[in-house]
Amino acid sequence: MSIYDYSFKDAQDNEVSMKDYAGKVLLIVNTATECGFTPQYKDLQELYDNYNEKGLEILDFPCNQFGNQAPGTIDEIHTFCTGRFGITFPQNAKIDVNGENELPLYTYLKENGKFEGFDKNPQGLMMSALLKKLDKDYRNNNNIKWNFTKFLVDREGNIVKRFEPTASAKKVEEAVKEIL
Repeated sequence: MSIYDYSFKDAQDNEVSMKDYAGKVLLIVNTATECGFTPQYKDLQELYDNYNEKGLEILDFPCNQFGNQAPGTIDEIHTFCTGRFGITFPQNAKIDVNGENELPLYTYLKENGKFEGFDKNPQGLMMSALLKKLDKDYRNNNNIKWNFTKFLVDREGNIVKRFEPTASAKKVEEAVKEIL
């Protein structure tokens, strides 16, 4: 199986094939509107503005699995994101990224994009402490740990890097530029 064997629903509930993105560099991210990491929408929009014409696509999947931080309908989420952060990249249907109802695309991403730990910064230390309380074994599984986990996929559909929400925007941008 490759990433191009999967599909998802867009914000209008239309089926979208990952084959539509063959030849593009992808940044796939689970998002939330009421999270401490929500300001990362600004960073995502800057990446999109700077690199979309060079072949970068952002696939935004709102997810309410972490602290119920993506409440509301996809229309309400989209209105918030366009109004507050001016996003112009498409948002897709809300999904689960872990568990029995997880989007199969995310099963594939997790199997092929290993969790390597949080960045060694204050946010990373905070996330480690939080997750130790929720899942003592969190370091030893590839589940999505929180909102704004990102997967960078090259033009051939290979997962190049998984970024936890504590990764700096600069680190993500450097990786994007390298494979564009």
